Amino acid sequence: MEAIATIQSPYQLAWYSHGMKVAIDSVGRMVIPKALREELGITGAAEVEMRAADGRIEMTVPDVPARVEMRDGVPVIVTDRPMKPITVEETRAAIDRSRR
Repeated sequence: MEAIATIQSPYQLAWYSHGMKVAIDSVGRMVIPKALREELGITGAAEVEMRAADGRIEMTVPDVPARVEMRDGVPVIVTDRPMKPITVEETRAAIDRSRR
């Protein structure tokens, strides 16, 4: 995975930049490090999508199911499960990541 996970601190230190090794047990389970789960917004039990690409495994967090509803004449995206609101900083960071 070519992502950089960061530790939330006043210094915003990157703790790795070229991937990391994780163990896979005999039945195929692996543990995703906590800092990476936090970076990707994975909390508790979750499903991820995986595929093989160019000799590596790619994992992505699937989008949250949502629909568009009209509220007071304005289209609004509504998720099928509760979600915490995102901050302006989180929005800017997501936009910056998508531009890389």
